[in-house]
Amino acid sequence: MTQARTTRILDAAAGGKNNFVADRDAVRRYDQAAAITTTAARAVLQFLCRVVRHLATEGVDQFVIVGSGVPSGLPVGGQLHDVARDAARTSVPRVVYVESDPMVLAGARATIEPVTDLVRVVEGDVREIDDVLDDRVVQMFLDWDRPMAVLLLSTHSLNDDEFFHYVIKRIRQVVPEGSYLSLLQTTFDGIPVELLPAIHDLLAMTLPGHAIRTREEVAALLEGLVLVDPGLVWVPEWRPNGHEPACLEAPSASGTYGAVAHIP
Repeated sequence: MTQARTTRILDAAAGGKNNFVADRDAVRRYDQAAAITTTAARAVLQFLCRVVRHLATEGVDQFVIVGSGVPSGLPVGGQLHDVARDAARTSVPRVVYVESDPMVLAGARATIEPVTDLVRVVEGDVREIDDVLDDRVVQMFLDWDRPMAVLLLSTHSLNDDEFFHYVIKRIRQVVPEGSYLSLLQTTFDGIPVELLPAIHDLLAMTLPGHAIRTREEVAALLEGLVLVDPGLVWVPEWRPNGHEPACLEAPSASGTYGAVAHIP
C-alpha cells in the first residue's frame, strides 16, 4: 500500500478507484515535473480500447490481457471485455485478465467475474510467462485451436531484453496460427532533454526497476513479426477513431509506444 505500482498509477491518473495514496502522490509528482500525466494515462487506455475493438471486429474472440491492472479509469460498461463484446461480429469474446497486484485481483474478482461467465481473472506475472501460459484456468477457459490476442501491458517489469525476447518467443510457440500480439512500452524518447534528469530521478524514487526503451529497442524486440498498420507508433497515433484521442496533437507526450503484430 505504501509503494506505488505502475498499473495503479495509470488507474489513478485516469480517475479510477483501484489505487492508493502512494499512487496518487506519484501522479502528483509526475504532473509537477511535466503536467501531462493524466492526459498520457487516458491516451494509453484509449489505445487499449482501440486495439481490442479492432481485433474483435477482425474476428478475434479470445483475449489474454497480461498486466492490465483491469483499469477502473475506464467507464462502467467500457472495460476492455465490454469493448470486445460490443465490437464482436459473431461469437461473444472470452477474456482472461492476468494480474499480480492483490488489490486489483480482489476488485476484479468481486466486480467482474460474478456478473459474467465470459471473463476470468488470473493471478500471474509476465516475468513468469511459463506459469501464466500453463495456468489451469488459462488452458481450460480458452480454445487453443483457434486464434487469440495476447496483450502485454506490463513490459515495464521486463528489464532484461533477452528475457523479453524469450517471453515473445514462448507466446509465439504456444498460441494458435493467426493469433495477435500487442504490447505497450514506456519511453523517454519524447521528453525534452532539460527534463530528463528530473524524470530519471523521479522514476527511480517512485518506480525503481521500471524498464524504459527507445523506439529502436522496441522494434528489435518485434523483429520477425508482421506489424498491423500503422506499425510501432506513439499510442495516440495507432488507428485514431472519430473521437480525438488524448495527446493526438502531441503524440510523444503519451510517453508510450504501442504496436499490434500478427503472429504467422
